[in-house]
Amino acid sequence: MSGVDLHIHSTASDGRLSPEEVVRKSAERGLTIIALTDHDTVGGIAPALATARDFPGLRVIPGIEISTDVPRGEVHVLGYFIDYTNHELKVRLDKMRNSRQDRARRTIAKLKELGIHIEWQQVQEIAGGGSIGRPHTAQAMLDKGYVASIKEAFTKYLGRDGPAYVKWQKMTPMRVVELIERVNGLPVLAHPLTINDPETMVIELKAVGLVGIEAYYNGYTASEVSRLVSLANRHNLITTGGSDYHGLDPGTETKIGGSDVPIEAAERLIALAEQRALKLANPSLPDE
Repeated sequence: MSGVDLHIHSTASDGRLSPEEVVRKSAERGLTIIALTDHDTVGGIAPALATARDFPGLRVIPGIEISTDVPRGEVHVLGYFIDYTNHELKVRLDKMRNSRQDRARRTIAKLKELGIHIEWQQVQEIAGGGSIGRPHTAQAMLDKGYVASIKEAFTKYLGRDGPAYVKWQKMTPMRVVELIERVNGLPVLAHPLTINDPETMVIELKAVGLVGIEAYYNGYTASEVSRLVSLANRHNLITTGGSDYHGLDPGTETKIGGSDVPIEAAERLIALAEQRALKLANPSLPDE
């Protein structure tokens, strides 16, 4: 098990554990550095950081995972060390949250046409006040016996090619990288092997501020990791990684700390964040 996990979700978005539970579970498992990276929300960061005060051996990095749209799929961008109190960020995330709610309502309507009857109130209750995502709708389907697993809900109905899939309002990857930069964060391309042409995407995003790619990811083989490390080296990018833990399917899901992320990956990310902070505090310093 790795001592580093830079990709974890909580109940602030579509995870099973509360932000406080994520921190406690990480400490129990002996991790030393984690990042809370909920989907399109910063709602879990403050309670996670507050809980982390009780665990001096664990460093919690404030983060986010923002969904973006491209013509033939979806690209996710992670932001580390973000200023989660930034007004512009909150306004943008509020718009995305409202769009997510609208998508969930329209998804429920599509499911009804397919003979699958779940209620908006049920999805809200499952989300528990967090940012509503497709996993909450999938859980409602599972609870009512329409599917045998969360995975089946996505495979048969909710995935991009599924009959109940609904698009929603998102920014482009370039705009998200620029936003993360403006809120003093470090933008990193998440799970790049889900992208048709990751190298082209890396080149485009580095031009506007991308600093890394997620190479050590849940389920990636040694050869895939090696390929991504080479990609990062070619473009002078940091490699990061994590479990992408949600806790929705304990039988099959990678546990917190379950991806083999080298400590050096986190150390390089932290060093860059410290360099950026020093530069902000001392504008007369030379650029990196």
